[in-house]
Amino acid sequence: MTEQVEALVIGAGPAGLMAAEMLSADGRQVVLTEAKPSPGRKLLMAGKSGLNLTKAEREDAFRAAYAEAEGWLAPMLDAFGPEEVQDWARGLGQEVFTGSAGRVFPVAMKASPLLRAWLARLRDNGVEMRAKWRFSGWDGAGCRFETPDGTRQIAARAQVLALGGASWARLGSDGLWREALEDDGIGLDPFAPANVGLRVGWSSHMERHFGQPVKGAALLEGGRRHRGEFVISSRGLEGSGIYAISRPAREGQEIRIDLMPEWPVQRLRDRLKQPRGKQSTTNFLRKALRLDAVKLALLREFGGSIALDDSLPDRIKSLPLRHDGTRPLDEAISVAGGVRRDALDANLMLHARPGVFCAGEMLSWEAPTGGYLLTACLASGRWAGLGARHWLDNLPS
Repeated sequence: MTEQVEALVIGAGPAGLMAAEMLSADGRQVVLTEAKPSPGRKLLMAGKSGLNLTKAEREDAFRAAYAEAEGWLAPMLDAFGPEEVQDWARGLGQEVFTGSAGRVFPVAMKASPLLRAWLARLRDNGVEMRAKWRFSGWDGAGCRFETPDGTRQIAARAQVLALGGASWARLGSDGLWREALEDDGIGLDPFAPANVGLRVGWSSHMERHFGQPVKGAALLEGGRRHRGEFVISSRGLEGSGIYAISRPAREGQEIRIDLMPEWPVQRLRDRLKQPRGKQSTTNFLRKALRLDAVKLALLREFGGSIALDDSLPDRIKSLPLRHDGTRPLDEAISVAGGVRRDALDANLMLHARPGVFCAGEMLSWEAPTGGYLLTACLASGRWAGLGARHWLDNLPS
């Protein structure tokens, strides 16, 4: 038997929850399914480090973070951008504050109070939540699910797919939906890791520095400079500073490190002319340039030596970052790739399946961490939910 419902939302992450909110706010009958035992698992994980909701900055700078997807996402972000995200959080009883770098967080600094309030709102709107229901494709117009009670089917007048990307499979974003969409001839871009660490095969002398942060450096790529702390690990380089350059690194662009971004090269040259006395090279560099042990280790690893020659200032200011590519897809915070823009209409409805909308990380876009990811997931979920509502409004009764 195929169950008949008015609106079906598949995936209970931020995009799916927002789509369900838009549909249920209009009094629609909404069934929300989730493959995992509980909703919002990736949101809760993100909340462990403070739940960066959005970024308060100039509109042009905010939009530029989405690179080639900026034009696609622009109308969604116009309707639900950083200011609207903050108002929405306050509407759920979660006051927010803006940090020194413009990142916006709930005062509670975690996701669980916001998620509880959000789920309560959806229950009050009549949304029916079904956990452990895994989408496995379509049988005709009906959606097929693997459930604890066996295979079930639901036919809905409008559907929103918010199935996530392909990172952090244990939290629900496993990308297994690709096969079902490919079978339907829906255009997809291949997945690639985004906001991810880099693999480095370290020399043995680096072992003593595993777990140590690199502070006060800048990463250089394509004429741009990125400031952010990163960490040396046994597997390579990780942390927010590395995530900022993971896309150009993934695409094979050259990455360099400025170990002393506050110092112009001439100041380095002047300091290196000071008398060395009986100091070792390492001690001289520590005192004259204030280079700590971690930066000296990187200089030796990537620069070949720390010899006091004429090339040393240039190596300190532009040290090549040699790596072996990004960490695996499942270790990435987010992904690039997914449902292509040309597979969807302006309301995020699939051309191949009228009445089926897509939202969130399953769309082919990427952005850095810092509030951009969550804002676009919320904005696209809202857009798809409103698109589904408009579709229902125009169906014959």
